Amino acid sequence: MCDYRKLNGWFFKTLMKEFMDIRVILVVLLCEYKRRRRVQLMLFLVFFVWFGIAATSNLMAEYQPHNEALKQESEGDRAMLSLLDKQEALTLYDAIKLALQKNPELAAFAKEINALEGVTLQAGLLPNPQLLLDAEDISSRPSDPGARFNSIRISQLIETAGKRSARMEAASLGQERAGQDFEIRRLDLIAQVANVFTDVLAGQEQVQLATESIALAQKVVDTVAKRVLSGKVPPVEETRAKVAYATTKIQFEQAKHDLDVARKSLALLWGSPMPGFQQVLGDLESFVIVPDFNTLTEYLYDNPAAIGSRLNLEQRKAMLVLEKARRIPDITLNAGIRRYSEPHDTTALVALSFPIPVFNRNQGNLLEAHQRVGKAEDEWVATDLRLRTLLVQSYEALIAAQNQITMLRKEILPGARESFEMTRRGYELGRFDFLGMLDAQRTLFQNQTLYLQALANYQKLINEIERLIARPVDDVSNN
Repeated sequence: MCDYRKLNGWFFKTLMKEFMDIRVILVVLLCEYKRRRRVQLMLFLVFFVWFGIAATSNLMAEYQPHNEALKQESEGDRAMLSLLDKQEALTLYDAIKLALQKNPELAAFAKEINALEGVTLQAGLLPNPQLLLDAEDISSRPSDPGARFNSIRISQLIETAGKRSARMEAASLGQERAGQDFEIRRLDLIAQVANVFTDVLAGQEQVQLATESIALAQKVVDTVAKRVLSGKVPPVEETRAKVAYATTKIQFEQAKHDLDVARKSLALLWGSPMPGFQQVLGDLESFVIVPDFNTLTEYLYDNPAAIGSRLNLEQRKAMLVLEKARRIPDITLNAGIRRYSEPHDTTALVALSFPIPVFNRNQGNLLEAHQRVGKAEDEWVATDLRLRTLLVQSYEALIAAQNQITMLRKEILPGARESFEMTRRGYELGRFDFLGMLDAQRTLFQNQTLYLQALANYQKLINEIERLIARPVDDVSNN
């Protein structure tokens, strides 16, 4: 049998000492009231609190296997990506895969989404019940009767007007919007990788072109040297030819430098300070069928920026609903039992409380929510206009690049090559002067470089349009 008077002073010491272990308090309470008439109510209160502890423990334990699986998956990805980074020839697909898996900025966006999962989880949780224990007229002298009464109560805050569902909706929309922010950065990264990859591919072609230019310049030097030896032209023409040859060597060294910078820039996109690959594989002369502008415009609504802007508007509207609900006060229910020392009697306690909205009716937060909705609507329109502007600029530039490439490939480059060969042979036969041959050589080199730049520009414009419509252009053309 439990002696109430002995337990009276020890009980509150235990409460302060063992506050981290609620189960100890519950055992004491069971010991105190197990022989009282209202044992059913006490057991209900004990079960209620104990169930809350167990539910919280199980909820925290659910995340442990998930974290372990993510850790094992991450280790496997690192091993596979390490092999990709070290292969000699790198494709665009491999480069994008490396960047998506190892880019630190993209990883930061992913962690933000994981953090917002916690925000969404927290928004859906119910308020915790409160356990209240109190005693009146506690005396330290054993001869005194002790407390006049002791009470145990549980209070629970009840949210009204759909606050919890509105809060969950706003948090869920915020998490979805963060997912679209992640998609925006993912598409930006893919386009950035594709552009730098194009720079590397164009750099390789430029080095090859510079090598061929050196060979052609060397032929010119040899041709001029022969005519100088035969006394047909003055030695100054040989000097001019050597100067032109030296210029092509400088261009060759510059092309190698640009290629080296592009290779390092590409490797840095997945966090590697030095490129492990030797070359990239691709074709700058790969062309796509470009759909008409109106067709491409329809796909702008699939851009993560457009989707995120719409989600932002929906989230602001959800926040407005939440602020409207917060005008209605919540209710706090209080239930428990009270034990009197003299006479020995037990009674039930029930209470209900809520704030009276006299001064604070959430006016300020409601005004802010209304203005935020208006701002989100303006941002939605501005985002749509910005995307359309970028698409117009890229589309028109792409059409111009196509025309430029066609003209260079079909007319200018064949004519420049033929003109150079004819001028060089005519110079050997004495029909053309040196300046004419040198001008033909310079024209050929310039147009070859211009053609290479036009090809690279074309590929980058395709990358930009694919970023804006959030899909490959080929998919649109096939549909």
